[in-house]
Amino acid sequence: MSLPYLLPILLLAVSNVFMTFAWYGHLKYPTAPLLVVIGISWLIAFLEYCFAVPANRIGHGVYSAAELKTIQEVLTLTVFAVFSVFYLGESITVNHVVGFTLICAGAFFIFKGPIG
Repeated sequence: MSLPYLLPILLLAVSNVFMTFAWYGHLKYPTAPLLVVIGISWLIAFLEYCFAVPANRIGHGVYSAAELKTIQEVLTLTVFAVFSVFYLGESITVNHVVGFTLICAGAFFIFKGPIG
């Protein structure tokens, strides 16, 4: 896979790490004041945008917008699954795996091209 195809995926992966911490990192600190949590989340989300926007700008040269969104969603699920287990200490159930698998199956059809 060449750099124009790989770079957007790498940037989106980094973006998703920041996004996951911005959206869900505070769950580990339920007593933290909400306004503080919002402020910290905004700062983390700013870093997320610093990777997501270039990823989409660069990626649109080689992927369609639908393909970029699909890549982002699959990465989001992957990063979130790892985050929820290792950071939040939650379990991934069979239902989660089935649901994530069905979403990834949808991604397969986005990249497969025309059916028929």
